[in-house]
Amino acid sequence: CLWTLAAIIKETLKDALVPRAGVLKKLLAPLDAVLEGFYNAILLHHFDSHHYTSPYSEATNNLISFIDLLEALLASRIELELPLRCQRILFLKVSYVLNLISSTIPYVIKKKLILLLKKCVLYKSREDAKGGSLFLQTPSLCEDMLALSNAVLQVVSLTWLNQIPLGGKSSYFGSSEAAPGGDSRGGCDQTVLRALSLVVLKALEFKIHNSATEAEIK
Repeated sequence: CLWTLAAIIKETLKDALVPRAGVLKKLLAPLDAVLEGFYNAILLHHFDSHHYTSPYSEATNNLISFIDLLEALLASRIELELPLRCQRILFLKVSYVLNLISSTIPYVIKKKLILLLKKCVLYKSREDAKGGSLFLQTPSLCEDMLALSNAVLQVVSLTWLNQIPLGGKSSYFGSSEAAPGGDSRGGCDQTVLRALSLVVLKALEFKIHNSATEAEIK
């Protein structure tokens, strides 16, 4: 069901002949509360169980399907003038994702979530993209980005970054083993390192631009 819904959203976004905003609203509005409930239930689940030790288990595949759906919902947000709650939930409750990244789930899922966070901090509404301004003009997006920035900076100021592996071994298509003939010592996963750095920097930049006092900025 998750995969099907994500596929429908992606295909709708590709179709230039249909009124995308109308189709997406008709599709997602009745599911708005359901998808938020899914988000809460799935991402608050206890992921340190044995079901998630393998990157090929059914539980892991289900989680990957849900992350794909979150990515599709983020991409679809640009089509609606007033985004639905299910399109905002990733920003407003990003702490669930941050907790998941620092848990013991397989590296392939951590990487997927970090790259999704990168897409969030780079996201711009159609109005903001047209305006070319460095500052977001859309009120809902401004509110969402501030919520995301606050959550990211809160965990970064603790020990969150220290809990995230950057081992090269894990970057061989999600495997925990080095590729045959490869360097068994592995190396730093540059893609994840760059994405994490960008997430932190953009969160800091947005927070500084939206801080009322000098003390807050410091």
